Amino acid sequence: MKVESTLIQAITGVQQGVDSARNHASQIASAEQTSGGGNPPRIAESLVGLTQDRLQVSASAEVIKAADAMIGSLLDEKA
Repeated sequence: MKVESTLIQAITGVQQGVDSARNHASQIASAEQTSGGGNPPRIAESLVGLTQDRLQVSASAEVIKAADAMIGSLLDEKA
């Protein structure tokens, strides 16, 4: 697999995780405003979703770090 495609997939993973987290946070905020405290099951699902989003962004960031290290070592070899 090329480093470029790995970076693109990792960046896409970060973007998707952030978009999903924004959506889950919006669901939590709207549930609390519309029902005066929220519907616990819906809020619970959104909180679990936020945790999954955090893990997705974290994992994608680790892939970016690994690709960066790989590029750095390839440049060191060329030098």
